[in-house]
Amino acid sequence: MNSKFFDLKKEKQDRMINASLKIFALQGYRHASTDDIVREAAISKGLLFHYFGSKLGVYDFIYDYSVRYMNLELKSNVDPKETDMFLLLKQTEAARMHAMRGYPYMQQFLNRSMSEDVSEALLAVEGKRNVLVDTYDAIDRQMDFSSLPVGIDGEKLRKMLNLTIKGLMTEHFQDASFQPDMLYEEICTYLDMVRKLVYR
Repeated sequence: MNSKFFDLKKEKQDRMINASLKIFALQGYRHASTDDIVREAAISKGLLFHYFGSKLGVYDFIYDYSVRYMNLELKSNVDPKETDMFLLLKQTEAARMHAMRGYPYMQQFLNRSMSEDVSEALLAVEGKRNVLVDTYDAIDRQMDFSSLPVGIDGEKLRKMLNLTIKGLMTEHFQDASFQPDMLYEEICTYLDMVRKLVYR
């Protein structure tokens, strides 16, 4: 990547980043095209290739940028001393929502990248794949299930809640009027409801 990319005005940087996140998130690496990215970003193809060289160059940069950005949000928003699963999930989602205020498709792109199957894309980001996984694993290890009622499997409960959150996110993205704050509020409603059922 041409390091001069960051010399561009922030508005233009974000247009290019957001366009790339959207196209790769919705189409995957195989079907994403630089034509779609430049159209979405309202820039010339020459400008995109000047900074990134190729579709793979764009993908590599976007992946690296997303991992670094999301990792920073998680480390800034999740209390390393918190042990309550429900509060940790809320803090994690608050971090994601904060990232998505500026980059609406970032989480969806990261989700899509986990199931990417094109070898050149996988090889390009291979060294960075564990960064976010390690952060999420560290958050998971903070969770103390000892206060859960007898008969409640903490690991299964956490998995159920994560799947619910992922489903809500997918549902919201299908709505053209996606707003991170509204999604966060809905996620918190579900978390609060399940907490009441577990500890009633």
